[in-house]
Amino acid sequence: MISDIIEIKAKLTLYSTENGGRKTGIKTGYRPNHVFEYRENLSDFVTAYIGQIDFEKELILPSETEIVTVKFLKHQNIFEIIQKGRIWWIHEGRNKIGEAEIIEIIKE
Repeated sequence: MISDIIEIKAKLTLYSTENGGRKTGIKTGYRPNHVFEYRENLSDFVTAYIGQIDFEKELILPSETEIVTVKFLKHQNIFEIIQKGRIWWIHEGRNKIGEAEIIEIIKE
């Protein structure tokens, strides 16, 4: 059976609260918007993808960096932009709260 999921391992950094990040940490299963490309004005993004972030510890707090697993649905055309070393940004709505880098593609 062919999976509808792309699963990657990534290094996730949440921004500090002072730098626009969350006031509280995130739990495993968190589903923010994932932004891979911005328009020329650097404030509007082209597309936001939904992906689930999973990890072992209880919380990832603002200012922390952790290795996480992220699962994306293939039908979002995300397959074309998933490459090792690619950096993207984590959003809650229009608020940029962190960034991540792909370190391994687990399942395509």
